[in-house]
Amino acid sequence: MPHTATEAPAEDGGSASKPQRIIKLSKATDDGDKKSTNRRVKDIEICVPIVYGTIAFYLGRKASESQSHKWTVYVRGATNEDLGAVIKHVVFQLHPSFNNPTRIVESPPFELSECGWGEFEIGISLFFHGDACDKQLDLYHHLKLYPEDESGPQSTKKPVVVESYNEIVFPDPSECFFARVQNHPAVQVPRLPAGFSLPASVPVENMNEKGRGDTKDHPLSQWFINFSEADELLRLAAARQQVQAHIVKLRRQLSVIDGMPQPLKPASSYECT
Repeated sequence: MPHTATEAPAEDGGSASKPQRIIKLSKATDDGDKKSTNRRVKDIEICVPIVYGTIAFYLGRKASESQSHKWTVYVRGATNEDLGAVIKHVVFQLHPSFNNPTRIVESPPFELSECGWGEFEIGISLFFHGDACDKQLDLYHHLKLYPEDESGPQSTKKPVVVESYNEIVFPDPSECFFARVQNHPAVQVPRLPAGFSLPASVPVENMNEKGRGDTKDHPLSQWFINFSEADELLRLAAARQQVQAHIVKLRRQLSVIDGMPQPLKPASSYECT
């Protein structure tokens, strides 16, 4: 079954859903044939902060009854880093009135642009690389074309922006996945205990050939919302990963102690008088 998450409404009435949700994916089950080549790092979690949303521009004099706005829907890294090391492809499910409403974006940046006149719910399905997660994650986002304040004519220069922030958590990641993302700027990973070794990092097939996938210099980046709590949440995520690493270290120490022979308790002695 796919994982599903729905969009949370903004608490302050603005256009950004507050960063309040952590999506923890279920632990993947290894096939017997893959266990030897896809071993997992137990009691460790990898965190990937993402943002998904839409930006809509009013077309003004160019608008028609059927095409009043041009909009873009996307999934980006919370700090605009390339998500291609984690996400394999994204499926956007548009309204049935669009030609080919099921759109597949095979490489980052994961986005598509369209023109239309109506607001509707967009389905966003994230598919991860096989060593990261074998289940898809389904998100839902409501396309918004009109600003909250409709007292005056809609501007053609200032778009309507709606974004949501989430943290996707991968428990017990595979060693291959961990090795690939341990130094990736878009991913929060814990520090492994001393002496723990990982296999050599294997890049995603044809990843470098697809070109740049980050959104730092994106034409729409000036409109991306700077979540006020995002930096703090990233720091909290990093602290959580440090705690996870400490827990792993303590568990391994306890397992060593449990395996050692226990000293015999001294026999009670009674003094006769």
